Amino acid sequence: MALQVTDANFEELVNSGKPMVLDFWAEWCGPCRMVAPIIDELATEYEGRVTIGKMDVDNNNDVVAQFGIRNIPTVLFFKDGQVVDKQVGAAPKPTFVSKIDALL
Repeated sequence: MALQVTDANFEELVNSGKPMVLDFWAEWCGPCRMVAPIIDELATEYEGRVTIGKMDVDNNNDVVAQFGIRNIPTVLFFKDGQVVDKQVGAAPKPTFVSKIDALL
């Protein structure tokens, strides 16, 4: 299961020393609901190697604004605390796997 990331815990998680994948989503977003099970599967498969989390855009304005998130779902891929890749919109699992593998 993906971690719940908030404005309060974002800095700690992104700077933990592990690569991080962050899914920006909202309850009312249809494509977000399509991506959600993929994100949860990836969190299980990469547990211990990659931090995989979800951030509700309706409740976390600071980080959403920091990265200029305008379309959801948007998934950002972080390495050493910096964004190195992103996926905007729903995508199949192999797309996410290849981007995560590039972080490792």
